[in-house]
Amino acid sequence: MAADARAVADVIVIGFCLTACVLDLRYRRIPNILTAVAALGGVIFAAALGGLSGAGLSLAGCILGGALFFPLFALGGLGAGDVKLVAAIGAWLGPLDVMWVCLFAAMAGGVLAVVVALMRGYARNLLNNMRFIGTYWRTQGVGPVPGLTLSETRGPRLAYALPITVGVIVALWWR
Repeated sequence: MAADARAVADVIVIGFCLTACVLDLRYRRIPNILTAVAALGGVIFAAALGGLSGAGLSLAGCILGGALFFPLFALGGLGAGDVKLVAAIGAWLGPLDVMWVCLFAAMAGGVLAVVVALMRGYARNLLNNMRFIGTYWRTQGVGPVPGLTLSETRGPRLAYALPITVGVIVALWWR
């Protein structure tokens, strides 16, 4: 991809990530229309610039982005909108960059979780929950832990579009 086209793609990705952040912080949801249009736009953009090969790389990024975050959703620790957001990012940035985005987003999410836990007086509960999850997985196998999924927990929640956006910005800077 040419440098000018890459810059355009980067600005578009940051734009829809910032939009997702605002919506996730305000409504605790990332609308399907945002992620679907973003993903489709990424594939069309890549196809227009690189033909079938560009579209293939875009789809590979989309699938990989979704696949990397899907286990967290399946375990009840992440919303579906977050998975779809990362898939849309992958459609624009491709498979290599979306791997970096996921790594940096996970790091940012961990830091944010600790900060929120400390600010809300939830640090002890966080550590106890992590110990319980480890014990549960060792004895019962890896799977959603009853009482500790997004739909069941009463603890503080993170709007994960924020660490995903941080992951995007760091990955683009790192590139």
